[in-house]
Parts: sequence; structure tokens; C-alpha cells
Amino acid sequence: MKNSLRFLLLLGVLGFLGLHQLLAQTPATGQPVATGAPMALSLQQAIDYALQNKSTLQSQRINEQVAEARVGEIRASGLPQLNVNSSITDNYKLQKSLVDFGAFTGGPGTLNGATLTPQQLSDVNSGKTVILSPDYTKVESSGPTPLAFGLRYQGNASASFSQQLFNGSYLIGLKAAKTYEQLSVRQTKQTEIDVVEQVSKAYYSTLVAGERLELLARNVRRLDTLLYQTQQTFKQGFVEKLDVDRLQVQVNNLKIEEQNARRLIDLSVALLKFQMGLDQRQPVQLTDRLDAALVEAASDKLKSAGDEFDYSKRIEYSVLETQRDLAVLDIRNRKAGYLPTLNFVANYGFIGSDPRLGGLLEFRGPNSTYQSPSGRSILNENWFGFGNYGLQLQIPVFDGFRKKYSIQQGKLALEQANKGFTTLQQSIDLQRRQGETSLQNSLDILANQKANLDLATNVARVAKIKFQEGVGSNLEVITAETDLRQAQTNYYSAIYDALVAKVDFDKAAGTLYTSK
Repeated sequence: MKNSLRFLLLLGVLGFLGLHQLLAQTPATGQPVATGAPMALSLQQAIDYALQNKSTLQSQRINEQVAEARVGEIRASGLPQLNVNSSITDNYKLQKSLVDFGAFTGGPGTLNGATLTPQQLSDVNSGKTVILSPDYTKVESSGPTPLAFGLRYQGNASASFSQQLFNGSYLIGLKAAKTYEQLSVRQTKQTEIDVVEQVSKAYYSTLVAGERLELLARNVRRLDTLLYQTQQTFKQGFVEKLDVDRLQVQVNNLKIEEQNARRLIDLSVALLKFQMGLDQRQPVQLTDRLDAALVEAASDKLKSAGDEFDYSKRIEYSVLETQRDLAVLDIRNRKAGYLPTLNFVANYGFIGSDPRLGGLLEFRGPNSTYQSPSGRSILNENWFGFGNYGLQLQIPVFDGFRKKYSIQQGKLALEQANKGFTTLQQSIDLQRRQGETSLQNSLDILANQKANLDLATNVARVAKIKFQEGVGSNLEVITAETDLRQAQTNYYSAIYDALVAKVDFDKAAGTLYTSK
């Protein structure tokens, strides 16, 4: 008996220590450490890196793990439950109760005897039966007496077991938990699509800014050469000082524009690193180049777009479907509240008491005895075992219509989810139409700006030749160079707009990113 009791107490202590260790655990977080070597990045590599390291995605994937743990928690509620409890109580002031000892006395007072009358005495002598009426003394009641039950120190060690036999909400809860897990996975995919969109736009922005900077550098070198040639011609007396000054102003303005473009690239790279979840100290080198293939691919997608569309391609539609399924299960779970529940329960343990703490901890069982002064063996047990098992049946009868109104709320929530499909479909149709229009306009503008750039390049080339041959003015060259720079700026802006429109079009069509 002592061993069993100590075992129950040990389980209680170990359970407390295990909980303390669990609460003391803290997760570790980290970020990829920057290296000195530049990281070569194509668009796909940038997207792959972001999908692995973007903090918002990592947080969403943690939500997936939370959903998995939630499924395990609900499943565990239907498994056998075993708990061990132990306690020691010091009743330094015992509770007292009033007891009326007068209810336990043998009669109203002390018997004084009975006196025989002459007639009764004659009847006795003749052999007849005589009934006597006893005379008792009157006893005054002392009233209820306060009495303390129990001893100062009490101990308890027990184990309880329970098992669900029937619970309608449990099975529905399992289905709802698995559906919630699916919702978490689809929300993660939705976040991945958002990250791909952000990284793509940031990558294209950096790529366009880099191409424009290279073009500005070529323009600076070309004007520097023209300025040098004009200065030499001025020294020979063939041009005016005003022509040299005009070119010098043009070169200075172009160099300032080149510096601004370089700072813009730094800002674009910083934005790209942020969207990727990359350390800002990590140098990067973009490996993709701008070419007509990107625009042609966008044009082909635009031609293949039709009026018919499968809404399930959009992750938002799948998320809404899962939310609707959860709403249906929620109604079923609320209705299951009308069903009875049946549990099997069992308890086993020991309870003890003693006037001394040391005596309580001696764990004296049923075989404990001590010798009285007269030499008799007297029972000295202070811990007593107990055990029980049975079934618990709970039948809902009336709850003041609480479940009725709860089910009504669930049905209204389901109706809201169903209305959301119409709104989402209309929103998707609008986004697709906007994406197609924006992409078509961007492609038209890009084609126009490409033609303008070709014309401006040719005009600048001819103006330079005419000036060098002495048949054109310096002002004509400056005007042509200004128009060329403006055409170049418009062209690269049109390329960026077309690429961004392509990303928006792909997202609207549900083809921007597909999970591997």
C-alpha cells in the first residue's frame, strides 16, 4: 500500500516538473547571414529565395503547424484521459459543526420505579398480569454542541480515468479541424502569391533602373566625346565659345541625372532585398536582362485570354470554399449539442489523516498496529484506500433556447459566406478586365515609345554628324540630345509599366505562381 501511494505522489511531482520544463522552452529565430561575395540572382532565384526566407511566409507556415497541432489537440480529447492528483492539507483551524446529543439518549430521564396500588397488588397475588406505568425524572436538554470532525493534517493521493464513449461534437470537431488545416495551407499559398508579385515587381524595377543607368552612362561618354571635339574645334577658331558652354551645361545635367539614377538603383535594390527577406548588407547582382521576349510572352498571353474563366484557379476562391465548408461544419456542431454524451469514469486512490505531519507521512496502512500499555495489539491505520467506476450520461433537456439561437447565427454566417462567392466572382471578373486593358495599353504605349526612341536616336545621330561637318548648329545637337534622353526615359518607363501589367494580368488569371 505504501508503494502504491508513493508511486501516485511521484507521478504528480513528475507531471508538475514536466509542465514547468514545457513552459520554460523558447523558440529560436534567425536570419541568413550576409556574405561578402555578391549573390547572383535571376528572377526565379529571387522568388525561390523569398519563398524560403520571407518573414511573413515563415509566420504563415507556423500557422500551418498551429493548425496541425490543433488537429492533434482535438483528436487527443477523444483518447483516454488519465490524471494523478495529490495534496497535503494543514487544517490549523478545524471547521466545527453543531450536534444535538439529546437525540441519541435512551429516554426522557432516569427511571424512578413504579408504585403498586392495593388493587394491582391483589391482582398480582391472584396471578393476573399488571401493566405498570414507569415514572421518569425530567431531563433538561443542553442544546446542540459544537464538534470538530477530522484531524489537523490530511493527505490525498488518487488517479482518475475517463473515456468518451459517445459525443456528437467530437467527430464533427475532427472534420472541422482537418478543414481548418486545409484553410491554413491555402492561406499560405495566397501569401506565397503575394510574395511572388512583390518580388517580381521589385526585380523588374531594379532591372529597368539598371538598364537606364547603363544607357545614361553611354550618353555621358558620348557627350563627353562630343564636348572634347567641340573644345578642340573652338581652339582652332571654327566654333564659338557659346557652343562649348551649351554642351558643357548639357554634360553637367546628364551627369547629375546619372547620379540620381545610381541612387535610385540603390533604393530599388534595397526594396528588392526587403521583399526577398534578404539581409540589406548582402550585395546582389541581377543576371536577367530586359529583352523583347518578355513583352512578346505578355502579348501571347493577352491573345489567349478568353471570356470563359475557371474561378477555382484563383486561390481566393479556394479559401472562400474552405471557409464555407467550415461554416457548414459549425452548424452541424451546434446541432450536435442536442445529442446526449456518455463517458466512462474510474477513480482509485488513498486518503489519510493524522494529528501530526510526521505521522501523516508515515503512511500507516491496514496492517499497522501498536501495543497498548496492557499489551493488546491495537489497529493504527491512518491511510485508507478507495476506488469506484461508472458511466456518466448527460442528456440536454432545456437550455432556454440558447442552442436554437446559436444555430440561427451559424446559418446566417453560412449565408454570408455564400453571398461572398457572388462578390468574389464579380471582383475577379473586374480584375481580369482591368488586367487585360492595362496590359494592352502598356503594350501599345511600349510599341509607340520604341518607335519614338528609334526616331530620336536617328535624329541625334544626324544632328551630331551635321554639327561635326559644319552644316548644323550646336543648338540643334543639344535639342536632339534632350529629345533622345526623354525618349529613352519614356521607353524604359513603358517597359516597366508593361512588365508590371504582365504581373497583374497573371495574378488576375491565377497563373502568377503555382506551388511545386
